[in-house]
Amino acid sequence: MENRSSAPVMSLGDWIITFIVLMIPLVNIIMLFVWGFSKTTNPNKSNFCKAYLILVLISVVLFFLLGGMAFMSGMGSMPAAGM
Repeated sequence: MENRSSAPVMSLGDWIITFIVLMIPLVNIIMLFVWGFSKTTNPNKSNFCKAYLILVLISVVLFFLLGGMAFMSGMGSMPAAGM
């Protein structure tokens, strides 16, 4: 494994550009994977993107779990069709 501890510090401008790109729908998901798993990306940006992807995955799973529970509980309180 290569020594990535001597990576340059990302400037404020680098971070601003990163956040602007992450605000663009669909492009943001693609760039998170590109930056997160590219060997040439600054390790700080790579770790940020990996953490962001993990949080998005957790959010999606929770959304479907909690949304599914709310949907199922709502279905139990609906009156029968045709009455």
